[in-house]
Formats: sequence, structure tokens, C-alpha cells
Amino acid sequence: MFLAEELESVLLPVRSVLFEAERRPRYIHFITSGLASVVASMANGEAVEVGLLGREGVPGTTYLLGPQLGFARCFMQVSGSGRRIGFRRFEQAMGKYPSLRQRVLEHVQYETFTSNQLSACNAIHSVEQRLSRWLLMATDRLNQVNVPLTQEFLAVMLGTRRSTVTLVAGLLQCDGLIEYQRGQVTILDRARLEDAACECYSVTRRLFVNLYSGTPRQTR
Repeated sequence: MFLAEELESVLLPVRSVLFEAERRPRYIHFITSGLASVVASMANGEAVEVGLLGREGVPGTTYLLGPQLGFARCFMQVSGSGRRIGFRRFEQAMGKYPSLRQRVLEHVQYETFTSNQLSACNAIHSVEQRLSRWLLMATDRLNQVNVPLTQEFLAVMLGTRRSTVTLVAGLLQCDGLIEYQRGQVTILDRARLEDAACECYSVTRRLFVNLYSGTPRQTR
């Protein structure tokens, strides 16, 4: 594998920053476990998630495409681990190895399409639909049914108030779809949770499954 001997193994605790707004990343990270959120913040302090990355994720690849600096930041929402390499070193390697460049472009396309879908989702769908969609996306990337998560984090991810998250999570729990206690959400009935989620879950799920497949496929 290209650069394998140069990759540094790192632990990624909760809130570890993988890249900041308006700054070129110091490292390119390959996430091997855990969950990272890409969050856009407004001048009034409000924030909403526009990207979610797990074991498939390579945060910061959009910075490899040109000199522009983005306005979102990326941080670990669920602790995990990864491997990293200096941004400039990886940028040089991408220019040298066409197959590596192709993988990077595929990941950028995946992130772009997913972000587009989430932006529409945040504007159109109900909090219940978005919470259901988010929990399903998170468990796909963590490869487990339990998600360690606080209501405060969920409120930021969904761009809504903490009290609203409490109400909606309580409804899903009363219906037997999830169990929420002590900062951890457990999916109890995945099939019914998929029914409760908006169409954006199936779209983003197919993008996730088809990443690096090399074969264009319908996402609807």
C-alpha cells in the first residue's frame, strides 16, 4: 500500500479536532473506529451537522482539491482510533500516484453527495425523521447498535433545541424503537426505525455501501 510505512497510529478521543474552519489540516486522518462529525457554525453560535464519517472516512480530503478554505470543522463525536499522515506529504503522494488520487476523488464525491443530502434533510424533514436517520447512519459507521451520545451533542447534530431532542427521543423510546439512558442510545427495532426515518437514510446508505465500488449505481 502507498505510504503504509509513513502512517502513524493514533487514538482519537471524544472532541478530538481533525480539522478546523478556515485552516488547512495539519494531517490527513484515516478513521479506523469511532465517529466524526463535520459541523457548520453560524455567527450567532448555532451549529448543525453537515457530514458524518466513521470507519469509511478520510476527513479533510476536500482541502486536497485546491487553495480554498472551508467554514466547517470536524471533530470526533464518538471516541475511536485512526492512522494519520502529514497533509503536505499526502498531497505530494496524491500527485505522484494516479490510483491514490482516484480513491481521494471518490471519497470527495461521496462526501459531497452525502453533505448535499443532509443539507436538504435538515431543511425539510421533521426532527423525528432526522433523529431516526442519524441513529441509523451512526450505527452503520460504528458497526454496533449502541451509540454513546449526550442530548447536548444530538441537539447540535440535528440543529435543534435540547428539549426537542428529549421529547422526540422519548417518543421513539415509548414506541420501543430505541432505548436511551445514561448518555447511550441503543437501537431495539432497526426495521421500524428505518420506517420512521426519512428517505435520506436510504440515499446515504447506498452512497456508504457503494463507496470505492467503482461502479455507478442509482441511489434512489
